[in-house]
Amino acid sequence: MYLAKINYKKENVVQVLSSIIKDVIDENTVIVCIGTDRAIGDALGPLVGTMLKNSDFRYPVYGTLDNPIHALNIYESIEYIKKSHPKGNFLAIDACLGSKNSIGNIQIREGPILPGKGVGKKLPQIGHYSIVGIVDKIDENNRFSFNSVRLSFILELAEIISLSLLLST
Repeated sequence: MYLAKINYKKENVVQVLSSIIKDVIDENTVIVCIGTDRAIGDALGPLVGTMLKNSDFRYPVYGTLDNPIHALNIYESIEYIKKSHPKGNFLAIDACLGSKNSIGNIQIREGPILPGKGVGKKLPQIGHYSIVGIVDKIDENNRFSFNSVRLSFILELAEIISLSLLLST
């Protein structure tokens, strides 16, 4: 179920996102940022994780540029996080592919992220809630590439999501 769908260019995007995030976080919240720093389009999660860590965010954060959670380590990472936070209220953050008209939308959903789905991978789900930024369109001919995503765009999405999380606490 979608709690929010809003384009990052909207004037009140941070206020809308932070007011919704306030309702889903609690004292057991754990932020899990998915993605890799080796592909610009997939760096959204690790950028958000790094920004939160550098801002002394009050909740545990996993998945940063220095220690990303990606396809090669996601099983061990999720197992470790769940073991470390058995009562965790997991909020997962990831980049997502979507329709051309949805690029730039930030969505908050009740339910887990399905990492790798947009590029044809089956990876474990994570999150009681999820925040995704739609960074590129699904290309049926070449599902394994984030076409020509600009780093400045990913950085702007990460700043909006990070600020929304910081203001919600």
